[in-house]
Amino acid sequence: QVQLVESGGGLVQAGGSLRLSCAASGRSFSAYTMGWFRQAPGKEREFVAAINWRENTYYADSVKGRFTISRDNAKSVVYLQMNSLKAKDTAVYYCAAAPLGTTVTSTNNYNTWGQGTQVTVSS
Repeated sequence: QVQLVESGGGLVQAGGSLRLSCAASGRSFSAYTMGWFRQAPGKEREFVAAINWRENTYYADSVKGRFTISRDNAKSVVYLQMNSLKAKDTAVYYCAAAPLGTTVTSTNNYNTWGQGTQVTVSS
Protein backbone atom coordinates (compact mmCIF):
# COMPACT_ATOMS: atom_id res chain seq x y z
CA GLN A 1 0.00 0.00 0.00
CA VAL A 2 0.99 3.64 -0.29
CA GLN A 3 3.02 5.54 2.28
CA LEU A 4 2.23 9.21 2.90
CA VAL A 5 4.14 12.18 4.28
CA GLU A 6 2.70 15.67 4.75
CA SER A 7 4.51 18.99 4.57
CA GLY A 8 3.75 22.70 4.36
CA GLY A 9 2.28 23.33 7.78
CA GLY A 10 3.26 26.28 9.92
CA LEU A 11 2.12 29.48 11.56
CA VAL A 12 -0.01 31.90 9.58
CA GLN A 13 -2.08 34.96 10.43
CA ALA A 14 -5.85 34.90 10.15
CA GLY A 15 -6.90 35.71 6.61
CA GLY A 16 -3.68 34.32 5.21
CA SER A 17 -2.99 31.33 3.00
CA LEU A 18 -1.05 28.11 3.23
CA ARG A 19 -0.55 25.14 0.93
CA LEU A 20 -0.12 21.64 2.27
CA SER A 21 1.46 18.84 0.28
CA CYS A 22 1.20 15.10 0.66
CA ALA A 23 3.80 12.99 -1.08
CA ALA A 24 2.94 9.36 -1.73
CA SER A 25 5.21 6.43 -2.33
CA GLY A 26 4.17 3.03 -3.54
CA ARG A 27 2.28 1.63 -6.47
CA SER A 28 -0.90 2.83 -8.15
CA PHE A 29 -1.25 6.24 -6.50
CA SER A 30 -3.91 7.23 -9.02
CA ALA A 31 -6.12 4.33 -7.94
CA TYR A 32 -6.67 5.80 -4.45
CA THR A 33 -9.09 8.37 -3.21
CA MET A 34 -7.01 10.93 -1.32
CA GLY A 35 -8.33 12.90 1.61
CA TRP A 36 -7.34 15.56 4.09
CA PHE A 37 -8.48 15.39 7.70
CA ARG A 38 -7.67 17.53 10.71
CA GLN A 39 -7.64 17.11 14.46
CA ALA A 40 -7.50 19.82 17.10
CA PRO A 41 -6.41 19.05 20.69
CA GLY A 42 -9.16 17.24 22.56
CA LYS A 43 -11.29 16.95 19.44
CA GLU A 44 -12.14 14.09 17.10
CA ARG A 45 -10.50 13.86 13.74
CA GLU A 46 -12.74 15.46 11.13
CA PHE A 47 -13.05 15.38 7.38
CA VAL A 48 -11.75 18.38 5.44
CA ALA A 49 -11.55 17.52 1.74
CA ALA A 50 -11.12 14.61 -0.64
CA ILE A 51 -10.44 13.91 -4.30
CA ASN A 52 -11.03 10.65 -6.13
CA TRP A 53 -9.47 9.10 -9.24
CA ARG A 54 -11.89 10.99 -11.49
CA GLU A 55 -10.72 14.20 -9.78
CA ASN A 56 -14.16 14.78 -8.30
CA THR A 57 -13.73 16.86 -5.16
CA TYR A 58 -15.54 16.91 -1.83
CA TYR A 59 -15.37 19.47 0.97
CA ALA A 60 -16.57 19.91 4.50
CA ASP A 61 -19.02 22.78 4.85
CA SER A 62 -16.62 24.57 7.18
CA VAL A 63 -13.96 24.92 4.48
CA LYS A 64 -16.02 25.09 1.30
CA GLY A 65 -15.08 28.10 -0.78
CA ARG A 66 -11.81 28.60 1.11
CA PHE A 67 -9.89 25.34 0.60
CA THR A 68 -9.04 23.59 -2.66
CA ILE A 69 -7.81 20.02 -2.99
CA SER A 70 -5.94 18.85 -6.07
CA ARG A 71 -3.70 16.00 -7.12
CA ASP A 72 -0.82 15.46 -9.50
CA ASN A 73 -0.75 11.78 -10.37
CA ALA A 74 2.47 12.10 -12.36
CA LYS A 75 4.25 13.37 -9.22
CA SER A 76 2.19 11.28 -6.76
CA VAL A 77 1.32 14.37 -4.74
CA VAL A 78 -1.94 15.72 -3.38
CA TYR A 79 -2.29 19.36 -2.33
CA LEU A 80 -4.54 21.35 -0.05
CA GLN A 81 -4.60 25.06 -0.81
CA MET A 82 -5.99 26.91 2.20
CA ASN A 83 -7.12 30.51 1.82
CA SER A 84 -8.85 32.93 4.18
CA LEU A 85 -7.64 30.94 7.15
CA LYS A 86 -9.40 31.28 10.48
CA ALA A 87 -8.28 30.58 14.02
CA LYS A 88 -10.67 27.61 14.09
CA ASP A 89 -8.66 26.01 11.29
CA THR A 90 -5.83 25.42 13.75
CA ALA A 91 -5.19 21.67 13.92
CA VAL A 92 -2.90 18.88 12.87
CA TYR A 93 -3.70 18.09 9.26
CA TYR A 94 -3.45 14.52 8.01
CA CYS A 95 -3.29 13.13 4.52
CA ALA A 96 -4.98 9.79 3.98
CA ALA A 97 -5.64 7.25 1.24
CA ALA A 98 -8.74 5.15 0.72
CA PRO A 99 -9.66 2.35 -1.67
CA LEU A 100 -11.93 3.17 -4.56
CA GLY A 101 -15.65 3.00 -4.01
CA THR A 102 -15.70 4.09 -0.36
CA THR A 103 -17.42 6.97 1.42
CA VAL A 104 -14.88 9.78 1.20
CA THR A 105 -15.98 11.70 4.30
CA SER A 106 -15.52 8.88 6.81
CA THR A 107 -12.23 8.31 8.63
CA ASN A 108 -13.09 4.62 8.89
CA ASN A 109 -12.78 4.20 5.12
CA TYR A 110 -9.15 5.34 4.95
CA ASN A 111 -6.53 2.67 5.50
CA THR A 112 -3.31 4.67 5.12
CA TRP A 113 -2.40 7.84 7.02
CA GLY A 114 0.48 10.26 7.12
CA GLN A 115 2.04 11.51 10.35
CA GLY A 116 0.39 14.92 10.12
CA THR A 117 1.54 18.52 9.85
CA GLN A 118 0.68 21.30 12.30
CA VAL A 119 -1.25 24.32 11.07
CA THR A 120 -1.60 27.21 13.50
CA VAL A 121 -3.66 30.28 12.63
CA SER A 122 -3.17 33.31 14.84
CA SER A 123 -5.88 35.92 15.26
